[in-house]
Amino acid sequence: MSAPSAGQPGAIRQRLPYLRTTLLASAALLVLAVPVGAVLRGPTGAAGAAAGVALVVFSYLVSGFSVAWADAVNPKLIMSVGLVTYAIKIVILGVVMSVIAATGWSGLMPMGAAIIAAVAVWTISQLVWTVRAPLPYVQPSQD
Repeated sequence: MSAPSAGQPGAIRQRLPYLRTTLLASAALLVLAVPVGAVLRGPTGAAGAAAGVALVVFSYLVSGFSVAWADAVNPKLIMSVGLVTYAIKIVILGVVMSVIAATGWSGLMPMGAAIIAAVAVWTISQLVWTVRAPLPYVQPSQD
């Protein structure tokens, strides 16, 4: 049974089965990070923490959906689409963070801490999902 092609309903969604786990873990981090940011830096800290988690989630969703799309269209596109998506995201992130840093916004430190935490949470939750996911298995022929 092969994966559905890009034109079939659910073709992209079926290529991203880990999203439920990673999004729930990120939501749990958000629930923890916002109050911590608020306690440490007030409303600006809470906003920074929320923005950091949201930025990471958005970034990983863009990557996941672009690579899943490439896989649905032609698996040979996965590497090039993934690398171009990554490069574009890093440039945009650098520009956005530079602009924010230039403003002197006091939520920058909580945002940076939340970005680091969100990357760790997403990566670990995806790793846990991957380790627990059933692997397709084919019995080798007994020729």
